[in-house]
Amino acid sequence: MTMDSLNDIAPLKTQPIAVKSSFYLAMRVLEPARRDAMFAIYAFCRAVDDIADDEGDRSARREALDHWRYDLDELYAGRIRPRSAFLADPVRRYRLDRADFEAIIDGMAMDVEEDICAPDWETLELYCDRVASAVGRLSVRAFGLVEGDEAQLPTGPKLLAYHLGRALQLTNILRDLDEDAARGRLYLPREALDEAGVTTQAPHAALASPALDEVCAPVMHRAREHFEQADLVMAGLPKAAVKAPYLMAAGYRSILDGLTTRGFAPPRAPVRMSKFKLVGALVRHAFL
Repeated sequence: MTMDSLNDIAPLKTQPIAVKSSFYLAMRVLEPARRDAMFAIYAFCRAVDDIADDEGDRSARREALDHWRYDLDELYAGRIRPRSAFLADPVRRYRLDRADFEAIIDGMAMDVEEDICAPDWETLELYCDRVASAVGRLSVRAFGLVEGDEAQLPTGPKLLAYHLGRALQLTNILRDLDEDAARGRLYLPREALDEAGVTTQAPHAALASPALDEVCAPVMHRAREHFEQADLVMAGLPKAAVKAPYLMAAGYRSILDGLTTRGFAPPRAPVRMSKFKLVGALVRHAFL
């Protein structure tokens, strides 16, 4: 596909995409313009994530990611192409930083270049920053945590993006072990495998190890630490502006709790977000 042919691609319909998100309720509580901005951010993330998860030719997937980089070039130059038109208003209204969109693409490119298997902690940190905390840095602007004329993120919103993004992504990694292994990927850190005495980095073989609970323990510990730090940050930010991230944290913490209860020995039954805990968090937030 040539760059010129991108003019023929229809713009994404963001709400039908967002409806499928685990964060849909959290996005819905926002006022309309902010909600629509979050729908747009999520739709962008879904589009590039689908490219990364596609099982097709790697060179074609690199090219597809490069098309999105080109769309960003055009968008930030004021030349809006149909496919990326859904981003135009949120970018203008909330001064969304192009570098964060680029970071998300860079994170997806890590999956495209090779199937990630047992990265070291440093690489996993980089991956989480790109695919999750960068999304957080965009989102805190849409939540209303940044004044419209502030080019740089203040410390509080930046820390919230850092901690909550990592908490959510590490929880995803623990939840999706089998799904990722089916794609030939294993995001559990190499050091955790080594410390547990697991000598293989082959995804299915590692997941069959009787020491898997021990491998997952430090990942769970880091996820909980990031949730705790995110809670502390949110406690010092305006209540109205943290309703959405508060619900996101509550929903994903319920997944982490479910994983703790279930454990990681096969067969691993799916663990889903607790709607009861999510609604409870919504009620609690109203009375905090």
